Amino acid sequence: MLDGSEVIAARMMNSIYIWLDLAYLVVFLALLIYTKRYQAIIAGLFAGVLYFAIDYGIFYAALGTRVIEGASTFWFLLWLSFSYGLTNLAWIWLWLDRDRYVREWSVFIIAGWLFVALFSQSLSSHGAPITSSRGTADYHGVMAVLLFVGYGALCVYNFRQRDPAKRAPLLWILAIGLLVQFSWEAVLAISGIRNRSLDTIIVNTLIETNMGLPYFYLIHRAVTRRRDEGLRILSP
Repeated sequence: MLDGSEVIAARMMNSIYIWLDLAYLVVFLALLIYTKRYQAIIAGLFAGVLYFAIDYGIFYAALGTRVIEGASTFWFLLWLSFSYGLTNLAWIWLWLDRDRYVREWSVFIIAGWLFVALFSQSLSSHGAPITSSRGTADYHGVMAVLLFVGYGALCVYNFRQRDPAKRAPLLWILAIGLLVQFSWEAVLAISGIRNRSLDTIIVNTLIETNMGLPYFYLIHRAVTRRRDEGLRILSP
């Protein structure tokens, strides 16, 4: 159940937002395919599946902290999970790649988010209203544990690594997590879709994406040692 004293991440949108976002996702996916960023695509789709399992299976079904009004909970969370997963995790992958066009990808993603959010708001009279809220008291502590374990493990690894070139780039990893989540939260707040709560923006920016960055970094490093972005096997 939602607790009135906790940080609550809430959204208010209309059905047009979903249709515009789906169109944007198709264009984004087409660009990834055209530029042969196949690992980024796989990472984004995997993240969508993972987010849906967590959001629907745990937050909604098990904990009851996710509440959707005005739409089917299953289909809404399926769209939301893949929308967030594909854009954010593909973007993170490209940053970890140090992709030569990462600035262009960043501008395209943020501009796309702004377009979908603001244009859908201007057409609000033509779409059915939808509200989404998610309490955090039951799991932000768990997220903090995952964040500490992940970053703590990388710190210990760096302490034991004598070759500076082989150490994990902790500040780089941290900066990516902060940038991606803050950009998402800022667009939602600017467009009026997210409740304008400084606590929500700060807590989500520090924890919600960053808790997974150390693990995602290790996955990225393991994958890119064996295959390039076009999925070709690298020479030993």
